[in-house]
Formats: sequence, structure tokens, C-alpha cells
Amino acid sequence: MIYLDYQATTPLAPEAFAAMEPWLKTGFANPHSAHAAGRAAAAAVEVARDQVAALLPPGGSVIFTSGATEAINLAIMGCGLPVSAAATEHAAVLDCVQHLGGEVIPVRSDGLVDQVRTAATLQAVMLVNNEIGTIQPIADIAGLTHNNGGLLMCDAVQAYGRMPIPDGPDMIAISAHKIHGPKGIGALWVRDGVTLAPQMLGGGQEQGMRSGTLSPALCAGFGAAAKLAAERMEADAAHVSALWDRALVAFADWTVNGATTERYKGNLNIRRQGVDAARLISECRNIAFSAGSACASGSGRPSHVLRAIGLTDAQAKSSIRLGFGRYTTIEDIDIAAEAINRAAEAML
Repeated sequence: MIYLDYQATTPLAPEAFAAMEPWLKTGFANPHSAHAAGRAAAAAVEVARDQVAALLPPGGSVIFTSGATEAINLAIMGCGLPVSAAATEHAAVLDCVQHLGGEVIPVRSDGLVDQVRTAATLQAVMLVNNEIGTIQPIADIAGLTHNNGGLLMCDAVQAYGRMPIPDGPDMIAISAHKIHGPKGIGALWVRDGVTLAPQMLGGGQEQGMRSGTLSPALCAGFGAAAKLAAERMEADAAHVSALWDRALVAFADWTVNGATTERYKGNLNIRRQGVDAARLISECRNIAFSAGSACASGSGRPSHVLRAIGLTDAQAKSSIRLGFGRYTTIEDIDIAAEAINRAAEAML
């Protein structure tokens, strides 16, 4: 199996597994307990917190959550402000906006935000889009938002560990399993001075903001993945750039969806007229790739991101997303491209 779905999840790094293993076997104590074993588990959690925070701006705190979806819900539902969000945001954001009766901001054909709200609202803008890889000018958006008296919440799930996170956002949501860490843990970074209302009630274990027992194993895996990402960021970026260049040549008959310059190069979203993406995925069974967000797979609806950048339903349904990264090889790209192009040609 050739895995080209890095936006959905990433392979667990051996270093992350090694960091988790002792806490799964013998270090099972509750990190909120006062005895020695509990204190040891708590210390591991704090080491991981520092490792995760090292890739985020200074002047804030890291709140561990079950994942980015919970982090986003805490940020949007807990800030108490009217909310607006880019039309290409993840469903975790857009569903919160709809629930609160907020506003959706249009984007251009390259996926970049078209405008910034001038009212004192919470604005939600993703740093790197999970479907088309467009990189938003987050620092500039943050400046405009602050000038209008608002706050900025940034979903940095697809950017964290892959590129420096710009200063400016007031809250940043991240997830471990997108940086070769374990599933089931994420975090919300909150700038000092920003006040949130907790959305989960109970023991208040995580700084009063998130109740529930933390998993030292998951925290340790997240921390190890973050530390490794920091060490490998430059090398990973160069490798991904080389894969992108190879893929562009291999898929020369396809059209790239979204920006080609302001873009994370580990995301290649492309379309070809006459291709049925769902059928293509089914026929290329030895290659793992997608037609868009894994969260929306099986719905049968065209991607809301591709519709937001102006594609027709037919164009959206003829689009595929290829995601690659640290453990992808040039040979993987070549083999996958040959198989996908052969299957696509058979449909035309």
C-alpha cells in the first residue's frame, strides 16, 4: 500500500511510539494523583507540554484536549464573542459558526480569504487548508482583526510541525496525529490574557479549562512527535518540496485546485475533466488517497472547500487530493501516478 493521505492522518513516528510505550506498560498512574507514581506521570505530561509549546508563539499556554475538534469547540464556544469564519474552514469550525448563528466569509479562487470583518468578533481562519493546502496570511489577518477589537482563532492542524507558526492569533488549535503522533490528543494554545469559559465540566484537571484525566502516554507521544518535527522541519520541508515537483510533472494533464504559490507543498489537490474521483479511488486499491476531507467522506456531497473557490459540482467530483510527507518516497509518487493516470485515462 502506498499511503498518500497525509492530510487525513500521518504514520506514527517510531520515536513517538517509543516515548509512549513505558506509559502504556508500567507508567499507568493517574497524572492527577498525589502519590509518587502520579507525580511521575504528571512530570511526563509537563515535559510533553513544553515540547508542544516550543513550536508555538511565546506568551501563551497549552491546554491538552482530545484533538483539534475539541480545541476548536472550546475556543469558539468558550470565548463569548460573535463569530465569523472563512468558507473553507474545517467542519469543526463551520458547524460551531452555524450553531452560534455566525457569519461565513467568502474566499477567492485560490482559497485566500477575501475580506476581514470590521466588527469586534472572533474570526476563525485556518493557516493551511486541509483540502487544498492554501496558506493564509495569518499575521496580517490577526493585525486587522485586533485593530477592529476582535480575536483570531487559527486552526493550525495542517501547519503545526511543518512550518513556523506566525505570531498573531489569540488561540491556535493543533492535533498530534497530523505530525506523526498518536490519535486522541490535541491542544489549544491560548494567548495570555484571553479568557474562555470551559465547555466540559468536571474535575477541571487541565487548568480549569478541560475536565478529564489526561493520558500520559498520549501526551508523551505528542511531545516526542513535536520535538522530532522541530528537529526535522527544514529537512522535511525540502523533502516535501521535491515530492511536489515530481508530482506536478507526473500529473501534468491535471489542473491544480487552489493556490500554487501560497501553498503547503505536501498537499496536491488536482482535477481532470471526465474523471469520477470516487470510482478512481475504488479502482486504485493499492494507493491510499482521497477526494477531500476524511471527515466528509461517504456523504456524497461535493467538497464545500472546492465549491467555495468556485468549482462546479462536476469539477469538485472529478478532483482528488494527494497528501505526502516525511515517509513518502519519490518511487511512491512515480508508482502512484502511473496507476492513477492509467485508471483515469480508462474513464475518458
